[in-house]
Amino acid sequence: MTLPQAFIAQMEGLLGVEQTRQLVEALQTEPPVSLRVNWQKTEALDFQNCEIVPWCSDGRYLPERPSFTSDPLFHAGCYYVQEASSMFLEQVMRCYVQQPVCMLDLCAAPGGKSTHALSLLPEGSLLIANEIVPQRAQVLAENITKWGSADVVVTGNDPSAFTALENLFDVILTDVPCSGEGMFRKDETAITEWSPENVALCWQRQRRILSDIWPCLKPGGLLIYSTCTFNAQEDEENVAWIASELGAEVLPVEVPEEWGITGCLTKDAIPVYRFLPHRTKGEGFFMAVLRKAEADYRPFSPRPSKKKEKQKGSVLPKEALKQAASWIDSAAHEVLAEGDMLYAFPQAYVALLTALRGSLRILKAGVALAQVKGRDLIPAHDLVLSTLYKKDVFPHVELTEKQALAYLRREVLSLPEAPRGYVVVTKKHVPLGLVKNLGSRANNLYPAEWRIRSSYLKSFKSSSMSQNSSE
Repeated sequence: MTLPQAFIAQMEGLLGVEQTRQLVEALQTEPPVSLRVNWQKTEALDFQNCEIVPWCSDGRYLPERPSFTSDPLFHAGCYYVQEASSMFLEQVMRCYVQQPVCMLDLCAAPGGKSTHALSLLPEGSLLIANEIVPQRAQVLAENITKWGSADVVVTGNDPSAFTALENLFDVILTDVPCSGEGMFRKDETAITEWSPENVALCWQRQRRILSDIWPCLKPGGLLIYSTCTFNAQEDEENVAWIASELGAEVLPVEVPEEWGITGCLTKDAIPVYRFLPHRTKGEGFFMAVLRKAEADYRPFSPRPSKKKEKQKGSVLPKEALKQAASWIDSAAHEVLAEGDMLYAFPQAYVALLTALRGSLRILKAGVALAQVKGRDLIPAHDLVLSTLYKKDVFPHVELTEKQALAYLRREVLSLPEAPRGYVVVTKKHVPLGLVKNLGSRANNLYPAEWRIRSSYLKSFKSSSMSQNSSE
């Protein structure tokens, strides 16, 4: 790859000539392959030959890149393919988030940090995962559904739409849009689009985003700021600006020296965490954590609409709500109705959800359980991917590798040995989704928008990642 001379000059001013040379050499190499395991879904994955990502207990480096699209467990949400550097979120969360919180992931697509946060948040927490770009927001909702958590709301809004939610969030994660310098070796488009002028546009836009969202953070709350870029304008200088202009304290995170994480590179000497590819096994990444100054304030207080709640309670018979509730294993989640759909949502946040509907465009709330058609309940795909799902509600049928890939392409299956009616199809005993077995054929209920479109798939093989259970 050929890097812009202006970028090299920028880095020489920040790192010096020798360190920049090492960085440029690292950017010419193949990036490491890493993923994060969802242990709530499966223990069937074995990483005997895999190196653990030092700052993430669930993170693993793979010595080679397999065809993830060909792995049914990837589609089932058993792991998330994520860049290792961004898994540093675990260190911040474990250091500063020990009690249940209401958290916002403001720029959340495609969902790496959101699914990671869902694995890290204390029980009783709620995550609002937001993405302004509609297509990316749909991908975000899909990835969160596959991860299986019910304690989440997915929204599709501009940051300015959150202004009505003053003092609501205990934690806000802002992985802000940036110039993408840290993605140079993965994305050649990032190189061709880079310019000093674009860097300037980015740091100014980042400050506008931060200004819009800052009132939504409670006094004493945490702002986690991150980028996938190297320059100081979008990194240290923006953190210093948050501290001086918005009134925040920059907080330290304990980092062992052997991890190879770089600290502040400007005269501000603030605690920040840089991942440079020539020093750390990962892509370019930057993170800082700040605490909003304590102050007297009026806590956010959701005011549920009695009219809306009455409508919701009268749309569907109580028998349907009771039956859907029997499909999940949780006393902390309530079954709610929205039109003809039933879904499970954390009881503690039902009033807040009503308030959010008045301000935000909500794409997904909790876990969809079923659609009501007359006296029948049609189970939702979300249900069987959820960690709330009771595994004995519907009969399960284990698929072969060939059958599983056919299912994920949304092809018609033949399951003559399976009982008639709704059946959960599995791979390695992990639910992939639902079919309706008619005897002669099984109607494939996999979501059409999720289907694998490639007609030819390489066999999923990795010398490092084996699957313990038999075919």
